[in-house]
Amino acid sequence: MKKIPSKAELRAELQKQIDDYLMQGGEVRQIPSGVSGRDNPMQSLPTPIFNESKITRTPIPEVLEALDSRRQKKPEVKKPAKKKPVEKVIYDDFGEPLRKVWVDS
Repeated sequence: MKKIPSKAELRAELQKQIDDYLMQGGEVRQIPSGVSGRDNPMQSLPTPIFNESKITRTPIPEVLEALDSRRQKKPEVKKPAKKKPVEKVIYDDFGEPLRKVWVDS
């Protein structure tokens, strides 16, 4: 398993790269805080325009067929239908309802 570098190791590597760049004659310019890279920072960001044509896709049926052939077919397992309980009324000897009970059908 690949070891994830710690923050201290990342900082040390970045500092080493900066030092190497400066030793080769590179220069780091300081930009004042609040300065933007846009020409007019007070202007809102441009809205993207979606007027480009659609990119056509290249059909690759042989690749799809190869992928489908490698896929293992699972047999269909039919689940037994769940039996829902049914409410049944219990009557007394005179035909009057006594109570309701739930019976599995």
